[in-house]
Amino acid sequence: MSNISNEQSLEIVRAREAVVPTRRPVAAGLEEILFEVLPVLDHGFVRVVDYMGDDSAIVQAARVSYGRGTKQVSEDNNLINYLLRHWHTTPFEMAEIKLHVKMPIFVARQWIRHRMANVNEYSARYSILDREFYVPATEQLAAQSVQNRQGRGEVVGAEEAKHVLRILTEDAERNYDHYLDLLNHDEDGKRLDEGRQGLARELARMNLTLNFYTQWYWKTDLHNLMNFLRLRADPHAQYEIRAYAEVILDVMRKWVPLTYEAFREHRLEAATFSGQAMRALLRMLAGETVTHSDTSMTKREWDEFRTKLGLT
Repeated sequence: MSNISNEQSLEIVRAREAVVPTRRPVAAGLEEILFEVLPVLDHGFVRVVDYMGDDSAIVQAARVSYGRGTKQVSEDNNLINYLLRHWHTTPFEMAEIKLHVKMPIFVARQWIRHRMANVNEYSARYSILDREFYVPATEQLAAQSVQNRQGRGEVVGAEEAKHVLRILTEDAERNYDHYLDLLNHDEDGKRLDEGRQGLARELARMNLTLNFYTQWYWKTDLHNLMNFLRLRADPHAQYEIRAYAEVILDVMRKWVPLTYEAFREHRLEAATFSGQAMRALLRMLAGETVTHSDTSMTKREWDEFRTKLGLT
C-alpha cells in the first residue's frame, strides 16, 4: 500500500475538485489522473502535479506555427515519427511535466543521475522521516549475476528468502528505533527523555538504511523524460526503478499519445547496430554464414548482436 497522510489525501481531493477554465491546450487523458496517487512498490507512488503542452505543442514547435495549427492528426503523427526517427529533439523540449514521486533512497540515488531535470527533495534536516522502508517481494530476491557485475541472477530459494527478508526488516526497524533515540523523539514528535537534548536531525538521519523512503518533486521536459524511460523502462534496468518507469510510461501514454507510440516504435522497441555489427548483418542478409570468428567483435558484443536479432 502507498502511504500518504490524511492531510495529503484531503489536499489531493481538494485539488481534483478544483476546475479552472483555460485557453491552454490540455491532455484529456492526463487530466483524468491529475494529482492522483499511482502506487509503486510497497509504499511508493507517482503523482502528476502539473504539465505544459501536449502533442500539438511538439508539432507547433517543429513547424513554428501559430495556435494549435490546422493539420490533420495523421499529418501530426507522421511529423512526430519523423522527428523521433531522425533524432530531432528540440521540439520535444517544449512540453514539460512535474511529478511528485515517493521512492526508496537507493532508487532516488540512481534516478538523480539523470541530471536534466529540476528536483526538490524532502529534507530530513528539517523533518522527521516516517517508519517506511522498502522490503522486496520474494520473487525479487535474487543472487548476484555471474555475467553482469551490476545485475541479478537466479531467484534465491525459499529458506534463503526468509533469511534475507528477516534481516532487511529487523535492520530497518532497529535503525529507525535508534534514529528516534538519537533525536530523543517518539514517532509523534514527543520528547522521549526530558533530560536529554537529542541529536540534530541532519546528523541522526545518517543511521537510516538506503531502503527508507524519500520524496521529491521532479520536473523535466519530454525529450529528457524519454531519455530516462529509454534506459529505466528497459528489461535490463534494476527492477525497483523500472517499476517507476513503467508507471511513468503509462502517464506519458495518457499525456502525449502520438509521441508515446512513436517513442515505442523508434526507441523502446528499436535496436541500433555498430559499424561492425551492421557489416555482419549485411553479410548474413546476403546469404553468408557468419560466426563470431568472422568478425572483430568481442564475445559480449557478438552475444548482444545475436540477441538483438533474436538468434539466442
